[in-house]
Amino acid sequence: MAEKIALEIVTPKGRALTASVDEVTAPSVQGEFGVLPGHLPLLAALRTGIITYRDGNESKRCAVGPGFAEAGPDRLVVLTDEYADREQVDPVIVRKDLAEVQQQLQKLEGVPIASADARGDAAAADARAQREVLIARENWLAVQLELYGDPPFATQRPYEEFGPSPPPPEEEVPQSSNESETK
Repeated sequence: MAEKIALEIVTPKGRALTASVDEVTAPSVQGEFGVLPGHLPLLAALRTGIITYRDGNESKRCAVGPGFAEAGPDRLVVLTDEYADREQVDPVIVRKDLAEVQQQLQKLEGVPIASADARGDAAAADARAQREVLIARENWLAVQLELYGDPPFATQRPYEEFGPSPPPPEEEVPQSSNESETK
């Protein structure tokens, strides 16, 4: 069994981090997961969040954007679009950018937004796409501030979709032959 994990974080700009560590915690779309030496193979989709890794008694953190992680018994490879260390975060610039993004989101509040599977209304579909990009940017900026130690206030959007999609209408659910005979 391996005693260390080779942690590698790769962005489109190249290798952002390489470290030999004892433990890693990463943010997946299903929740956080941890990797220790000897971990079973795992492939996970990542959400924007903070990766924590420990070498001995020293713990370090970094921010990552959405991406993928592949774990094995002796390594964890993270492929992501965004990466930041605490030293790279300038809270003044990040807060300014966050205020601009939130202002743009505020302007979209009154614009009708089409559902993801809707067809037809191009303006509503464009508004949805623009909103999704702005929310992703807002999340990235908020994670950078959290990494710095000065997280922004939580935001809540009344029409944002969370969790699994709703079940299909009753008439669209296929009926077995036994169920249709009893009705």
